[in-house]
Amino acid sequence: MDTVMKLGAESPVVIFSKNTCCISYSIETLIRDFGANPTIYKLDELPNGNKIERALLQMGCKQSTPTTFIGKELIGGSNEVISLSIRGKLKELLIKANAIWI
Repeated sequence: MDTVMKLGAESPVVIFSKNTCCISYSIETLIRDFGANPTIYKLDELPNGNKIERALLQMGCKQSTPTTFIGKELIGGSNEVISLSIRGKLKELLIKANAIWI
């Protein structure tokens, strides 16, 4: 879990994803549409991807991908990110994390 938290704190927005996950692509696109430039970790390309995936599941994520951190805080999976967007809260979080400026 330390590795995941360390990676999640490396930039304002971090997404753990897989090349084969279309939902991951959708979350990446949603966040980019706000003007943010997330750091993307493709678990299926990383040598320790399986270890990171297990850690994400141990942290309470229902599925390992996509998992999003904003402002060093674990937001969760696609449902949580989409819910924030629908409620108008995602933009606020991105601004607070200095991922976007307005």
